[in-house]
Amino acid sequence: MIFPLLSGQYIDITDFMSDNTPESNQDSGSATSSETKSFSEKYSDVMGKVNETLGNVDWTQMGKYGKAAGIIAVVVIAQIIIKVVIDTINFFPILPGLLELLGVIVVGQWSWQNLRTSENREAVLDKVQNLKKTYLG
Repeated sequence: MIFPLLSGQYIDITDFMSDNTPESNQDSGSATSSETKSFSEKYSDVMGKVNETLGNVDWTQMGKYGKAAGIIAVVVIAQIIIKVVIDTINFFPILPGLLELLGVIVVGQWSWQNLRTSENREAVLDKVQNLKKTYLG
């Protein structure tokens, strides 16, 4: 496959996979496929080097960094999934309004059950104070 370059020259995609520079490819003329390595051979060479490099890493010291990277990756993926779900919900014209109405109904019902009497309000306040002590110290 041949792609144009910004300089106006054209370069074959296999030139990126070869060890030769573009200048040497232009001088040599047409190279046969038997002279250059195939993609699968180069892929196996690269994967072998990657595996060798990963084998030399001391993984016992990478625990906290791996956990942090994993947590960050999970958060990013979760945010992407949430965005897709919200965009899908917003795509339907009536669904966001229904979900908003459902939220108002749930909050109203919870408020009626938990904030109607002074005993219930004190119980909610005690629960909040206990959670605050548990998680914030």
